[in-house]
Amino acid sequence: MLQHSLLLIYRNFKRFKTTFFINLVGLSVGLAGALTIYLWVHDEWSFDRYHATTGRLFQVLENQRTAEGIDTKYGTAPLLAEALAEEMPEIEYAAVATPTNFFPGFTLVAQEKNVRANAIYASKDFFRIFSYNLLEGDPGQVLASHAAVVLSQEMAAALFGTAANAVGKTLEWQMVDLKQTVLVTGVFGPIPANSTERFDCVLSFEAFKGIMKMGRSMNWADDGPFGTFVVLREGAKESEFRAKIGGLLQRKLSTNKERALLVQPYANKYLFGEYTNGVPSGGRIEYVKLFSAIAVFILAIACINFMNLATAKASRRLKEIGIKKTLGASRFSLVAHFLAESVLMSFLALLIALVLVELLLPQFNAITGKQLALAFQPHLVAAALGLALLTGLLAGSYPAFYLSGLPPVAVLKGRLVGSLADLWTRKGLVVFQFMLSVLFIVCVWVIQRQIAFVQSKDLGYDRRGVVAFEAAGKAAQQPEAFLAELKRLPGVVNATGFWGAFVNTYDGPGGPMEWQGRESTVHHLGVTYDMLETLGITLKEGRSFSPQFRSDSFQIIVNEALVASFGMKNPVGQVLGGQRIVGVAKDFHHQSLHEKVRPFIFRLEPKAVGTVLVRLAPGREQETIGRLRQFYAAFNPGYTLTHRFLDEDYQAQYASERRVGVLAQYFAALAILVSCLGLFGLTAFTAEKRRKEIGIRKVLGASELSIVYLLSSDLTKLVGAAILLALPVSYVVVKQWLDGFEYRIGLEYWYFLGAGLVALAVAWLTIGTQAWKASRTNPTLCLRDE
Repeated sequence: MLQHSLLLIYRNFKRFKTTFFINLVGLSVGLAGALTIYLWVHDEWSFDRYHATTGRLFQVLENQRTAEGIDTKYGTAPLLAEALAEEMPEIEYAAVATPTNFFPGFTLVAQEKNVRANAIYASKDFFRIFSYNLLEGDPGQVLASHAAVVLSQEMAAALFGTAANAVGKTLEWQMVDLKQTVLVTGVFGPIPANSTERFDCVLSFEAFKGIMKMGRSMNWADDGPFGTFVVLREGAKESEFRAKIGGLLQRKLSTNKERALLVQPYANKYLFGEYTNGVPSGGRIEYVKLFSAIAVFILAIACINFMNLATAKASRRLKEIGIKKTLGASRFSLVAHFLAESVLMSFLALLIALVLVELLLPQFNAITGKQLALAFQPHLVAAALGLALLTGLLAGSYPAFYLSGLPPVAVLKGRLVGSLADLWTRKGLVVFQFMLSVLFIVCVWVIQRQIAFVQSKDLGYDRRGVVAFEAAGKAAQQPEAFLAELKRLPGVVNATGFWGAFVNTYDGPGGPMEWQGRESTVHHLGVTYDMLETLGITLKEGRSFSPQFRSDSFQIIVNEALVASFGMKNPVGQVLGGQRIVGVAKDFHHQSLHEKVRPFIFRLEPKAVGTVLVRLAPGREQETIGRLRQFYAAFNPGYTLTHRFLDEDYQAQYASERRVGVLAQYFAALAILVSCLGLFGLTAFTAEKRRKEIGIRKVLGASELSIVYLLSSDLTKLVGAAILLALPVSYVVVKQWLDGFEYRIGLEYWYFLGAGLVALAVAWLTIGTQAWKASRTNPTLCLRDE
């Protein structure tokens, strides 16, 4: 029986070659798109969920009420973890760690080797809380000593040859003018790709407290930028823990009325990391939802095409169905046969889709920055088979129940019986397809225009031709001498240094400040001389820092946003936070255009240099960089210059938007391709249904163009309806996306009109080719059954 069914399916595939090919292409493309997005979504969802403590692992956050609303920060006081572990029995482990981007210019020195490293400081239970694979050392003891350091396997190999050789050896870390000799107590393996935190070495937080002179007493007014992580004991109730920790700061210090602690599951940090006015407001989960919806839509469009083409060829299978029913075939057996046909088609499409995914993954990884691979793991096998089966059943369900329900007498007479509901269902499906196509086209144009706006907007500083690199060795220990010699190099227009990050997407250093009863959150940056001059930041009033004024170490330069925030009328000469304002800079965007320009302070710290900025003479960039390398090696024996352009830091802020823009282009092309296949199916269905009418019209003298118009007019109306319905939907979607930018383009009418015209042109091309083919059919072939 199975062999007979497979033979019939094979014969039908062979008989309707064009339909078979179109269905195979449509389902293959749909499944390939869905599987690729599934791999991406699965990878996104897996971030930070590999830790053994997941489910009990939380990060403590802080809400601060300001004049602008509630500001949620991932940074907390440095000794909060220690206090929580002592006072809350629900906590099994607690640890504090410095942010991974906290220390620019960190260098490890051992055996006459100098290696740049991304370092963090963490307390004793760090490796008990997080499942970073310790190859050497005890998780509970590797950070017990204040002079301990745990290296990554790669770092251990770079310094000592192998991981085993590193344990027990000493090395020296250097940062600016600070240095310390430490003992290697452990080595951890490669950090998984699905980890948000990436670092090369971990040092003891006890040593950091000594360096920063924090002491043992808890300062409950401190709101430092340190991460606090806790693991609850088995059986501890999360709700009770949340209630206890919420008012902790106020109980400890009465002046903390505007501050409150909250906790977030650590596994949610990557996808649900954004807060608005103290309330979770999403994050990367929005992209997961978006791409998941796109996968569903693409697969739905492919299924719709299958349905339309199956019903389009129904009239050519009427006698087959009628004879089977006359010979006693039940409706169930007919439904089973048609579903088996569609499921088999779906699994054939799955094989092609897997090949397409394998071919497209390298390009997809390049776009998304992922390392996805088509490894046949249980979850992927189950997802692929499930998708194929569901697609086959869904695609074949409508034609199976529709065709199997046709009356035997009517079908033997060659009459294709259809209801008004059937007709409107098919038309509605095509309208839905082209609605999605128009939506994708609008999204592509708006995203591209916004990215172009981001590139061209005046930022208040000139990022072009500025090279950035981390200071190390003598350059960090003697920054004033280093910068003085650097400025004398041919091709160097100016140079400056600072501590921290100038271009960033995170909150950065800062906190609340008060002036004459007004409070505002202020960002600040410690800089050397010529910072404003090197970046081309314009002074609105006052002056810049200058070696001629020895008191400048106690002076500050503020931006216009700070002046407006505090309502200062004559800011130059005013005292803010114990320091006098000597200049007001015009507003500049040190954060992405997602954020409004915030209050900012420049402080003069000529000896604290972690990053150096050098403005190069236009047209001489390459030769000047060559001189920089030679000078850096001569000034810093044993060190190699690793530079980047400041523009790269700026562009990195919009990596997600550019990826979405590129992916939207691909998805738009997919949607249009598959939608055209669907329109092709409906055109074929219409031509098949009106075959005899076309023959009679041609016999009576109708021209081919009139036949084309006859077949295309109704379908053009469907596409027009799809465009009209898609425009308001696309407006809402792109407006919501643009609302994530504080500075954005306006929505012009031609974005929507142009998308509609593109969709209409593609639809006319699809309809026209099929209608022209039908119009050229020999009338005798259409009427010979009569």
